[in-house]
Amino acid sequence: MRTLGFLLTVVCVIASAFWAYHENYKTQEAYAETRSLQSEIGAARSRLTVLKAEWAYLNRPERLHELADLNFERLGLLPLSPRQFGHVDEISYPATGQSPLKLDFADSIEVSSEGAEP
Repeated sequence: MRTLGFLLTVVCVIASAFWAYHENYKTQEAYAETRSLQSEIGAARSRLTVLKAEWAYLNRPERLHELADLNFERLGLLPLSPRQFGHVDEISYPATGQSPLKLDFADSIEVSSEGAEP
């Protein structure tokens, strides 16, 4: 009986050593993945900073004004004026109970049987 207890203790010690060894490697792998992700996040943040700086540089009002002047004939861009904006009372709302997206395609599609082949 004593031998059986000794063998069970040895098996338990070996099993717990194997479990600890396995958990150690899983933990090291998780740390390595965490370090890798943190370095990727840092690189993405630095790229984002550069992109924000480029966006701010490209959207400078004086640059956009020059581009609008250079391409005026092709684009026909004009400055905004207050009379271009509407008023809330000019918006037409659908009648109560009527679906705002009611579309009838039957009237707009003409089916011609002359060119159709049987």
